[in-house]
Amino acid sequence: MIELFSVTTTDTPLQVFGPKHLTVIAVFVVFWLSFIYLRNAWNETQKRKVRIALAIALATAEISIHIWWAYWGIWSIQTTLPLHLCSIMVWVTVYVAFTGDKNLYEFTYFLGIGGALQAFLTPADGAMYDIPHYRIMQTLIAHGLLITIPIYMAVMEGFRPTLSSFKRIFIWTNIYMVAIFILNRIIGSNYLFIAQKPPSPTLMDILSPWPWYIPQLELVAFVIFFVLYIPFLIKDRLRQKSVVEVV
Repeated sequence: MIELFSVTTTDTPLQVFGPKHLTVIAVFVVFWLSFIYLRNAWNETQKRKVRIALAIALATAEISIHIWWAYWGIWSIQTTLPLHLCSIMVWVTVYVAFTGDKNLYEFTYFLGIGGALQAFLTPADGAMYDIPHYRIMQTLIAHGLLITIPIYMAVMEGFRPTLSSFKRIFIWTNIYMVAIFILNRIIGSNYLFIAQKPPSPTLMDILSPWPWYIPQLELVAFVIFFVLYIPFLIKDRLRQKSVVEVV
């Protein structure tokens, strides 16, 4: 049991898209699909309680990793400050889940899902550990919940981003990226992975070398955001079509 929380890496690293990894992905996918049924089975009070429970689970997962880093003496300002996109989005998502803030929801939807998706499918953090070690399970669960909560709020409670979200998100994300770029230079860190690519295999490996992969990442992000907006675009078009037919 102690070995599951040890800082010592496992004999073999995580096999990305191997049987264990696919099992975790499948559990989350089934959970997401269950929302389609549960949205009509639960009342508003039940929906809110589950949303809060998911937020508490996400916050607990994030706090636990800082405790683990501190316990093993590997917490440092160069690697473990909560400055990566997903780390920031953890607390934004927790806040939105507790308050129902519709203005910030668009950030959790686009940046939460868009940012966490790569880490969920091709983990960079904890990839040297194999399932069920705590380190890789924390990575998968935390990023899985970052995806889960915005989906839950959209399907179960009708939250949604707007088309104008694109502009606001790109402006604020780029402002944040510039600030982190300067910080990386000052303290020798690699937050947002804009100083260099992650050491473990990720989807970023197919992009150009530094610094050219940074604008490519922005283009990829824009495509991901647009794909994430497609369900709402289709919904709006169908609604407009139905209104026209009624008139």
